[in-house]
Amino acid sequence: MKFNYAALAVAGSIIALGAPAYAQTEIKIGYALAPDSHYGVAAQKFEEVVLAETGDQFSFTHFPSSGLGGEREVIEGLQLGTIEATIVSSGTLANFVPSTGVFDIPFLFSGLDHARAVLDGPIGQDILAEFDGVGLHGLAWGEQGFRHITNNRNAIHTPADVEGLKIRTMENPVHLAAFDAMGAAPTPMAWPEVISSLQQGVIDGQENPLSVIVSVKLDEVQKYLTVSGHVYSPAMLLVSKPFWEGLDDSQKAAMEKGAVEAVAAMRGYVDNVETTGVETLKERGMEVNILSAEEKSAFQASIKSAYEGYYETYTQDLVDSIVNFE
Repeated sequence: MKFNYAALAVAGSIIALGAPAYAQTEIKIGYALAPDSHYGVAAQKFEEVVLAETGDQFSFTHFPSSGLGGEREVIEGLQLGTIEATIVSSGTLANFVPSTGVFDIPFLFSGLDHARAVLDGPIGQDILAEFDGVGLHGLAWGEQGFRHITNNRNAIHTPADVEGLKIRTMENPVHLAAFDAMGAAPTPMAWPEVISSLQQGVIDGQENPLSVIVSVKLDEVQKYLTVSGHVYSPAMLLVSKPFWEGLDDSQKAAMEKGAVEAVAAMRGYVDNVETTGVETLKERGMEVNILSAEEKSAFQASIKSAYEGYYETYTQDLVDSIVNFE
Protein backbone atom coordinates (compact mmCIF):
# COMPACT_ATOMS: atom_id res chain seq x y z
CA MET A 1 0.00 0.00 0.00
CA LYS A 2 1.29 3.45 -0.90
CA PHE A 3 0.66 6.51 1.29
CA ASN A 4 0.32 10.03 -0.05
CA TYR A 5 2.84 11.66 2.28
CA ALA A 6 2.39 15.06 0.61
CA ALA A 7 -1.33 15.04 1.32
CA LEU A 8 -0.69 13.96 4.89
CA ALA A 9 1.83 16.76 5.32
CA VAL A 10 -0.64 19.36 4.02
CA ALA A 11 -3.40 18.02 6.25
CA GLY A 12 -1.07 18.09 9.23
CA SER A 13 -0.15 21.69 8.50
CA ILE A 14 -3.81 22.71 8.34
CA ILE A 15 -4.54 21.02 11.66
CA ALA A 16 -1.52 22.65 13.25
CA LEU A 17 -2.48 26.10 11.99
CA GLY A 18 -6.03 25.73 13.28
CA ALA A 19 -5.12 24.61 16.78
CA PRO A 20 -3.74 26.62 19.71
CA ALA A 21 -0.22 25.92 20.90
CA TYR A 22 -1.69 24.12 23.93
CA ALA A 23 -5.10 22.83 24.92
CA GLN A 24 -7.50 25.37 26.37
CA THR A 25 -9.03 24.71 29.77
CA GLU A 26 -12.82 24.81 29.60
CA ILE A 27 -14.63 26.74 32.31
CA LYS A 28 -18.22 25.59 32.65
CA ILE A 29 -20.14 28.29 34.54
CA GLY A 30 -23.70 27.62 35.64
CA TYR A 31 -26.29 29.94 37.17
CA ALA A 32 -30.02 29.86 37.86
CA LEU A 33 -31.13 32.93 35.91
CA ALA A 34 -31.24 34.06 32.28
CA PRO A 35 -28.30 35.53 30.31
CA ASP A 36 -29.80 39.04 30.56
CA SER A 37 -30.15 38.84 34.37
CA HIS A 38 -27.70 40.24 36.93
CA TYR A 39 -26.15 36.77 37.09
CA GLY A 40 -25.75 36.67 33.32
CA VAL A 41 -24.27 40.16 33.19
CA ALA A 42 -21.74 39.23 35.87
CA ALA A 43 -20.83 35.93 34.21
CA GLN A 44 -20.20 37.65 30.88
CA LYS A 45 -18.01 40.29 32.54
CA PHE A 46 -16.07 37.57 34.38
CA GLU A 47 -15.39 35.78 31.09
CA GLU A 48 -14.45 39.01 29.31
CA VAL A 49 -11.86 40.01 31.91
CA VAL A 50 -10.36 36.54 32.36
CA LEU A 51 -9.91 36.09 28.61
CA ALA A 52 -8.42 39.57 28.26
CA GLU A 53 -5.91 38.75 31.00
CA THR A 54 -4.98 35.23 29.90
CA GLY A 55 -5.31 35.13 26.11
CA ASP A 56 -6.40 31.73 24.81
CA GLN A 57 -5.65 29.71 27.95
CA PHE A 58 -9.35 29.27 28.77
CA SER A 59 -12.68 28.85 27.01
CA PHE A 60 -16.03 29.51 28.68
CA THR A 61 -19.28 27.59 28.32
CA HIS A 62 -22.28 29.22 29.99
CA PHE A 63 -25.21 27.25 31.39
CA PRO A 64 -27.85 29.87 32.35
CA SER A 65 -31.41 29.22 33.54
CA SER A 66 -30.39 26.24 35.71
CA GLY A 67 -28.92 24.45 32.70
CA LEU A 68 -26.74 22.33 35.00
CA GLY A 69 -29.44 21.76 37.62
CA GLY A 70 -30.46 23.50 40.83
CA GLU A 71 -28.02 25.60 42.82
CA ARG A 72 -27.26 22.87 45.33
CA GLU A 73 -26.53 20.37 42.54
CA VAL A 74 -24.21 22.85 40.83
CA ILE A 75 -22.26 23.54 44.03
CA GLU A 76 -21.88 19.80 44.58
CA GLY A 77 -20.55 19.61 41.00
CA LEU A 78 -17.93 22.19 41.92
CA GLN A 79 -16.89 20.11 44.91
CA LEU A 80 -16.51 17.07 42.65
CA GLY A 81 -14.57 19.07 40.07
CA THR A 82 -17.07 18.40 37.25
CA ILE A 83 -18.11 22.07 37.08
CA GLU A 84 -15.63 24.92 37.32
CA ALA A 85 -17.63 28.01 38.34
CA THR A 86 -21.01 29.32 39.41
CA ILE A 87 -22.82 32.44 40.54
CA VAL A 88 -25.18 31.39 43.28
CA SER A 89 -27.59 32.83 45.84
CA SER A 90 -26.62 32.92 49.49
CA GLY A 91 -29.64 30.89 50.54
CA THR A 92 -28.11 27.66 49.28
CA LEU A 93 -24.63 28.44 50.61
CA ALA A 94 -25.60 27.93 54.25
CA ASN A 95 -25.89 24.20 53.51
CA PHE A 96 -22.14 24.18 52.82
CA VAL A 97 -20.78 26.97 55.06
CA PRO A 98 -23.37 27.53 57.81
CA SER A 99 -21.97 30.92 58.88
CA THR A 100 -23.14 32.47 55.58
CA GLY A 101 -26.67 32.21 56.94
CA VAL A 102 -26.08 35.20 59.21
CA PHE A 103 -26.41 37.53 56.21
CA ASP A 104 -29.91 36.16 55.52
CA ILE A 105 -31.32 37.37 58.84
CA PRO A 106 -34.31 39.67 58.18
CA PHE A 107 -33.95 43.41 58.79
CA LEU A 108 -30.19 43.07 59.34
CA PHE A 109 -29.01 45.74 56.90
CA SER A 110 -30.12 49.35 56.64
CA GLY A 111 -29.46 49.62 52.89
CA LEU A 112 -27.32 48.47 49.98
CA ASP A 113 -24.31 50.56 51.03
CA HIS A 114 -24.37 49.03 54.51
CA ALA A 115 -24.62 45.48 53.14
CA ARG A 116 -21.83 45.99 50.62
CA ALA A 117 -19.53 47.47 53.26
CA VAL A 118 -20.02 44.45 55.53
CA LEU A 119 -19.48 41.90 52.75
CA ASP A 120 -16.40 43.67 51.40
CA GLY A 121 -15.01 44.20 54.91
CA PRO A 122 -13.42 41.80 57.39
CA ILE A 123 -16.67 40.09 58.44
CA GLY A 124 -17.64 39.16 54.90
CA GLN A 125 -14.12 38.26 53.82
CA ASP A 126 -13.54 35.99 56.81
CA ILE A 127 -16.68 34.02 55.94
CA LEU A 128 -15.69 33.95 52.25
CA ALA A 129 -12.41 32.27 53.22
CA GLU A 130 -14.29 29.41 54.92
CA PHE A 131 -15.28 27.97 51.53
CA ASP A 132 -11.74 26.69 51.00
CA GLY A 133 -12.43 24.15 53.72
CA VAL A 134 -15.35 22.51 51.86
CA GLY A 135 -13.93 21.91 48.39
CA LEU A 136 -14.82 25.35 47.06
CA HIS A 137 -13.12 28.71 46.60
CA GLY A 138 -15.08 31.92 47.08
CA LEU A 139 -13.84 34.59 44.69
CA ALA A 140 -16.17 37.42 45.71
CA TRP A 141 -19.51 38.33 47.23
CA GLY A 142 -22.06 39.38 44.65
CA GLU A 143 -25.55 40.74 45.08
CA GLN A 144 -29.22 40.28 44.33
CA GLY A 145 -30.67 43.08 46.44
CA PHE A 146 -33.43 43.29 49.03
CA ARG A 147 -36.14 40.64 48.84
CA HIS A 148 -39.84 41.40 48.41
CA ILE A 149 -42.99 39.28 48.50
CA THR A 150 -45.17 38.41 45.50
CA ASN A 151 -48.35 36.34 45.64
CA ASN A 152 -51.70 35.63 44.02
CA ARG A 153 -53.90 35.67 47.13
CA ASN A 154 -54.05 39.21 48.50
CA ALA A 155 -52.19 42.47 49.00
CA ILE A 156 -49.94 42.40 52.06
CA HIS A 157 -49.84 45.26 54.56
CA THR A 158 -49.60 43.51 57.94
CA PRO A 159 -48.30 40.18 59.28
CA ALA A 160 -51.92 39.01 59.43
CA ASP A 161 -52.03 39.23 55.63
CA VAL A 162 -49.45 36.43 55.31
CA GLU A 163 -51.25 34.09 57.72
CA GLY A 164 -51.29 30.66 56.09
CA LEU A 165 -49.78 31.98 52.84
CA LYS A 166 -48.03 29.14 51.00
CA ILE A 167 -44.83 30.98 50.11
CA ARG A 168 -41.82 29.47 48.44
CA THR A 169 -38.56 30.09 50.23
CA MET A 170 -35.05 28.94 49.52
CA GLU A 171 -33.81 25.85 51.35
CA ASN A 172 -32.60 28.12 54.11
CA PRO A 173 -33.38 27.68 57.83
CA VAL A 174 -33.04 31.42 58.49
CA HIS A 175 -35.79 32.28 56.00
CA LEU A 176 -37.96 29.38 57.12
CA ALA A 177 -37.80 30.51 60.75
CA ALA A 178 -38.80 34.07 59.83
CA PHE A 179 -41.86 33.09 57.79
CA ASP A 180 -42.89 30.53 60.39
CA ALA A 181 -42.80 33.29 63.00
CA MET A 182 -44.98 35.50 60.78
CA GLY A 183 -47.59 32.75 60.56
CA ALA A 184 -47.05 31.95 56.89
CA ALA A 185 -46.64 28.45 55.47
CA PRO A 186 -43.10 28.55 54.08
CA THR A 187 -42.36 25.93 51.43
CA PRO A 188 -38.68 25.35 50.60
CA MET A 189 -38.28 24.67 46.90
CA ALA A 190 -35.49 24.65 44.33
CA TRP A 191 -35.75 27.54 41.88
CA PRO A 192 -36.39 25.47 38.70
CA GLU A 193 -39.69 24.27 40.23
CA VAL A 194 -41.05 27.68 41.24
CA ILE A 195 -42.73 29.01 38.08
CA SER A 196 -44.67 25.81 37.39
CA SER A 197 -45.67 25.55 41.06
CA LEU A 198 -47.07 29.09 40.94
CA GLN A 199 -48.93 28.34 37.71
CA GLN A 200 -50.45 25.18 39.19
CA GLY A 201 -51.36 26.78 42.53
CA VAL A 202 -49.07 24.50 44.53
CA ILE A 203 -47.80 27.67 46.21
CA ASP A 204 -49.42 31.11 46.55
CA GLY A 205 -46.31 33.23 46.33
CA GLN A 206 -42.58 33.62 46.65
CA GLU A 207 -40.03 36.23 47.72
CA ASN A 208 -37.10 37.57 45.73
CA PRO A 209 -35.29 40.81 44.92
CA LEU A 210 -36.55 43.08 42.15
CA SER A 211 -33.58 41.97 40.05
CA VAL A 212 -35.09 38.47 39.93
CA ILE A 213 -38.77 39.45 39.85
CA VAL A 214 -38.19 41.66 36.81
CA SER A 215 -35.73 39.48 34.89
CA VAL A 216 -37.74 36.24 35.11
CA LYS A 217 -41.06 38.09 34.53
CA LEU A 218 -42.78 36.87 37.67
CA ASP A 219 -45.52 39.38 36.85
CA GLU A 220 -46.76 36.80 34.33
CA VAL A 221 -47.64 34.38 37.15
CA GLN A 222 -48.13 36.71 40.17
CA LYS A 223 -50.69 39.45 40.80
CA TYR A 224 -49.47 41.25 43.94
CA LEU A 225 -46.07 42.72 44.78
CA THR A 226 -45.34 43.92 48.31
CA VAL A 227 -42.14 45.97 48.48
CA SER A 228 -41.14 44.71 51.91
CA GLY A 229 -37.33 44.69 51.78
CA HIS A 230 -37.43 42.14 54.59
CA VAL A 231 -34.13 40.44 53.74
CA TYR A 232 -30.98 41.48 51.89
CA SER A 233 -29.87 38.76 49.50
CA PRO A 234 -26.19 38.41 48.63
CA ALA A 235 -24.81 36.18 45.90
CA MET A 236 -21.37 34.65 45.44
CA LEU A 237 -18.97 33.91 42.60
CA LEU A 238 -17.56 30.48 43.41
CA VAL A 239 -15.07 28.22 41.70
CA SER A 240 -14.17 24.60 42.25
CA LYS A 241 -11.31 24.06 44.70
CA PRO A 242 -9.72 21.36 42.48
CA PHE A 243 -9.91 23.78 39.53
CA TRP A 244 -8.48 26.65 41.60
CA GLU A 245 -5.57 24.58 42.86
CA GLY A 246 -4.65 23.71 39.28
CA LEU A 247 -4.13 27.36 38.31
CA ASP A 248 -0.82 29.20 38.39
CA ASP A 249 -0.44 32.54 40.17
CA SER A 250 -1.06 34.66 37.07
CA GLN A 251 -4.22 32.72 36.25
CA LYS A 252 -5.48 33.11 39.82
CA ALA A 253 -4.83 36.86 39.61
CA ALA A 254 -6.86 36.99 36.38
CA MET A 255 -9.76 35.17 38.07
CA GLU A 256 -9.65 37.55 41.03
CA LYS A 257 -9.64 40.60 38.76
CA GLY A 258 -12.50 39.12 36.76
CA ALA A 259 -14.48 38.55 39.94
CA VAL A 260 -14.03 42.16 41.10
CA GLU A 261 -15.32 43.49 37.79
CA ALA A 262 -18.12 40.92 37.65
CA VAL A 263 -19.36 42.06 41.06
CA ALA A 264 -19.23 45.70 39.96
CA ALA A 265 -21.37 44.80 36.93
CA MET A 266 -23.81 42.86 39.10
CA ARG A 267 -24.18 45.68 41.60
CA GLY A 268 -24.66 48.15 38.78
CA TYR A 269 -27.51 46.02 37.45
CA VAL A 270 -29.09 45.87 40.91
CA ASP A 271 -28.75 49.64 41.38
CA ASN A 272 -30.59 50.19 38.10
CA VAL A 273 -33.41 47.75 38.78
CA GLU A 274 -33.87 49.09 42.32
CA THR A 275 -34.56 52.46 40.68
CA THR A 276 -36.75 51.27 37.81
CA GLY A 277 -38.11 47.87 38.85
CA VAL A 278 -41.27 48.90 40.68
CA GLU A 279 -42.47 51.09 37.82
CA THR A 280 -41.62 48.36 35.33
CA LEU A 281 -43.73 45.84 37.24
CA LYS A 282 -46.61 48.31 37.58
CA GLU A 283 -46.52 48.85 33.82
CA ARG A 284 -46.68 45.09 33.36
CA GLY A 285 -49.87 44.98 35.41
CA MET A 286 -48.85 44.03 38.94
CA GLU A 287 -50.67 45.56 41.90
CA VAL A 288 -47.89 47.09 44.00
CA ASN A 289 -47.81 48.37 47.56
CA ILE A 290 -44.74 49.65 49.38
CA LEU A 291 -44.61 49.01 53.12
CA SER A 292 -44.36 52.15 55.23
CA ALA A 293 -41.83 52.39 58.05
CA GLU A 294 -44.60 51.59 60.54
CA GLU A 295 -45.77 48.57 58.56
CA LYS A 296 -42.22 47.29 58.24
CA SER A 297 -41.74 47.67 62.01
CA ALA A 298 -44.78 45.45 62.57
CA PHE A 299 -43.20 42.71 60.46
CA GLN A 300 -39.94 43.09 62.34
CA ALA A 301 -41.78 42.72 65.64
CA SER A 302 -43.58 39.61 64.34
CA ILE A 303 -40.31 37.70 63.96
CA LYS A 304 -38.89 38.58 67.38
CA SER A 305 -39.06 34.92 68.42
CA ALA A 306 -36.95 33.93 65.40
CA TYR A 307 -34.23 36.36 66.47
CA GLU A 308 -33.64 34.36 69.64
CA GLY A 309 -32.75 31.41 67.45
CA TYR A 310 -30.50 33.56 65.26
CA TYR A 311 -28.60 34.77 68.33
CA GLU A 312 -28.16 31.19 69.49
CA THR A 313 -26.88 30.05 66.08
CA TYR A 314 -24.66 32.98 65.11
CA THR A 315 -24.13 34.77 68.48
CA GLN A 316 -25.62 38.12 69.34
CA ASP A 317 -22.15 39.68 69.19
CA LEU A 318 -21.80 38.83 65.48
CA VAL A 319 -25.33 39.98 64.64
CA ASP A 320 -24.82 43.25 66.52
CA SER A 321 -21.42 43.81 64.89
CA ILE A 322 -23.10 43.58 61.47
CA VAL A 323 -26.00 45.85 62.44
CA ASN A 324 -23.60 48.46 63.85
CA PHE A 325 -20.91 48.20 61.14
CA GLU A 326 -19.92 51.53 59.63
